[in-house]
Amino acid sequence: MNINIPKRIIIFLLILSTGCSVRITDKKPTIFLIGDSTMADKPTEDNPERGWGQMFPEFFDGSVRIENHAKNGRSTRSFLFENRWKPITDRLIAGDYVFIQFGHNDQSKEKTDRYTPPEDFKKNLIKFVEETKNKQAQPILCTPIMRRRFDENGKFYDVHGVYPDIVREVAKEYNVPLIDMHRKSEKVIVEAGEEGSKKIFLWIKPGEYKSLPEGKEDNTHFSESGAKVMAELAVAGIKELKLGIADHLKK
Repeated sequence: MNINIPKRIIIFLLILSTGCSVRITDKKPTIFLIGDSTMADKPTEDNPERGWGQMFPEFFDGSVRIENHAKNGRSTRSFLFENRWKPITDRLIAGDYVFIQFGHNDQSKEKTDRYTPPEDFKKNLIKFVEETKNKQAQPILCTPIMRRRFDENGKFYDVHGVYPDIVREVAKEYNVPLIDMHRKSEKVIVEAGEEGSKKIFLWIKPGEYKSLPEGKEDNTHFSESGAKVMAELAVAGIKELKLGIADHLKK
């Protein structure tokens, strides 16, 4: 007895049987975001914290897909070690974009599960860049966003060490578009001032949220409005670089 099985069903069954990670696409380009907690999606229930990648889709029309793979506490080292990168590269196709933002956790020497020495940080960034290009997709490097730091005299200072410069080096050496979130966010924080910049970050008064009965003073992570400001900086970078992805921004 001859049974005619549609070709698409045969392909689907082959995928299931082999365990292959195959992307079924409607031809929309996909923007993949990889990075740390400053970029990551956060729970919205009784939680004031947001990552800028969580706000990013608000700026785009329906002609592009956005997947945020950034995770709290991840460095380039732990992102690779936990096999978070390969499933992305397996699905990359020509015309996709990968936004790469690490550095916050890579430079944390006291946290041995995530610390990445500068030379390894550079190698890992190059790996992300080269493997993205190998799939004819476009890597976009982002320097880490500034932490909110002011000294006793109210003067702003940075704590990221050599890591932002390493991102800039890789961007230059491998001809990769760079959105300098580090310098852009510094400007925003300095202009807001020591007191005004608290609104960008997680300065929560006691009793505002059930999950934070004692409040919170966090100078690394963002409030919803702060995350939106940071997403706007990324969008400004896209426009300044005249990237093709700008065609997908809301008019």
